[in-house]
Amino acid sequence: MTEQLQQIKSTLRRYMNGTVAQSMREKGVIYRMNFGIELPRIKEIASQYSPNHALAQALWKEDVRECKILAGLLQPVDTFLPEIADIWVDNIHHLEIAELTSMNLFQHLPYAPAMSLRWIADEREFVQVCGFLTIAHLLKKKGDMPERAANELIDQALCAILSSTYHVRNAAFTSIRYFMQHSEAHAFLVCRRVEGMKNSIIASEQWLYAAVAALTE
Repeated sequence: MTEQLQQIKSTLRRYMNGTVAQSMREKGVIYRMNFGIELPRIKEIASQYSPNHALAQALWKEDVRECKILAGLLQPVDTFLPEIADIWVDNIHHLEIAELTSMNLFQHLPYAPAMSLRWIADEREFVQVCGFLTIAHLLKKKGDMPERAANELIDQALCAILSSTYHVRNAAFTSIRYFMQHSEAHAFLVCRRVEGMKNSIIASEQWLYAAVAALTE
């Protein structure tokens, strides 16, 4: 595992793109270490290795953008226990890592539905982001969810859209969009919850009502 980790680090240095890394910094995307390697190249690097729990865990512990992305690509699902998922999500501090890890790993976990509902109720920004994004991916694949879970999603998502940070709001709205797209019944549930905001004097509630209405057109 140590040898593979060193091989990967050597490969990352070889493909380092300072121009991309600088561009990301100028846009406010600041990592402690960022080689500026584009995603297709990172996926190409990952394809050269078989899924490996120890290697993925070692990569995740590296405070390097590309290592975090590779970790999500190389982590086997069957050895990724819930307590490890909580450790990983607690160490996510960038939207890009939240998006990619939710897509490449979290959505495939057998306990993803319960885990994501727990995460969206958390107070930490990127824990919530990962929760909502994971739910969005699950909805894209399966479409439906149990009534109790659906009500919990609507409660948490609408609250987040009205009161949370920019990244959480966007992730929450993404989950609501996929929920509504599944069926007219789902769309009706959400519309019923926001219909009283149509004439609200609160700007965020007016926006939410208009955004939900737009999804039904």
